[in-house]
Amino acid sequence: MPRYDFRCRTCGSTFEVDRPMSRASEPASCPAGHDDTVKLLSTVAFIGRSTGSARSAPPPAPSGGCCGGGCCG
Repeated sequence: MPRYDFRCRTCGSTFEVDRPMSRASEPASCPAGHDDTVKLLSTVAFIGRSTGSARSAPPPAPSGGCCGGGCCG
């Protein structure tokens, strides 16, 4: 379930709310009971490696030598 970050305009605290995407735009009350809150823009980071995907980039070609694998004279 997605997690959304909110900030209370009254006390300044930041808190998280877990809810379905269909309810993402609903307001949330501060844990201290205040109703004047704003939803924060959050970033999402995906960490990991894709395996078996047709869209994944090929591994880099091995390089060697002083000029990236070419013959140096």
